[in-house]
Amino acid sequence: MKKMILFVVMLVVLGGAAFAQSYDIKNKTPAVTSALDARKARFAELKALKAQGLVGENNQGYVQALGGADAGAIVSAENQDRRLIYKAIVEQNGLADSALSTVEGVFAGVQRNKASSGEKVQDESGAWITK
Repeated sequence: MKKMILFVVMLVVLGGAAFAQSYDIKNKTPAVTSALDARKARFAELKALKAQGLVGENNQGYVQALGGADAGAIVSAENQDRRLIYKAIVEQNGLADSALSTVEGVFAGVQRNKASSGEKVQDESGAWITK
């Protein structure tokens, strides 16, 4: 599943050129492995915050605190790990630095689509909606 998502990201980034080559995280560096493991470890807690409406998926590929209980630490940690992973995709596939915003946008769409009913997501125009 992860490789399929990464392939789709790279397909969008390269405007179809990804058919010639698969793009993914080619080297699971210690930093990438740590980020992936940390995301798995905090998944349940983040999911609970989303279910309570305290955290949502923004339109830039990151989570955002929406008020209420203090979710700042988990939001910050999640976003730091996501950014590290996004940058690794860009760097390891020899893409221009400008591709980072495209990767972020594609992952925002993936996260928006994966959101459960009742969770808050930010649409492409910037409006927050409850799925």
